[in-house]
Amino acid sequence: MAVAEPERELIRRISPFALPVAALAFALGALIDDANAGWSAVIGIAVVAANFIANGASTAWAARISPVILYAVGLGGFVVRLVVVAVALLLLRQLEWFSVVAFVAALVPATVALLVVEMKLLSGRMQADLWTFPAAEQGHR
Repeated sequence: MAVAEPERELIRRISPFALPVAALAFALGALIDDANAGWSAVIGIAVVAANFIANGASTAWAARISPVILYAVGLGGFVVRLVVVAVALLLLRQLEWFSVVAFVAALVPATVALLVVEMKLLSGRMQADLWTFPAAEQGHR
């Protein structure tokens, strides 16, 4: 019986909420300021969703290889994704219609909410119990 990778399971369970949250972010941004703020908020939600999927997919891939690769992807991936978000923000600031305030106002609470949901879904499970390393298992047989 194959065990589902916890990262892919999280992606499968959480990703469907991205569109409704983006719609809510647009509505709030547009209501508080204007449609440009709404679109800036949607971009913030899209960045959070893309970051979450990239993290989950890369972690699931690394966990299939080895603990060392998992560590490298976890630490290095965080830095890479942080740089990508910073560069995206710097590039988006160049657009006349883009609202940094709306972007950050959507990005920060969405990130916190996502982390809370992830903790809730993974609570009660030991992190070590979530990953298997096929190469390590073959060496013990």
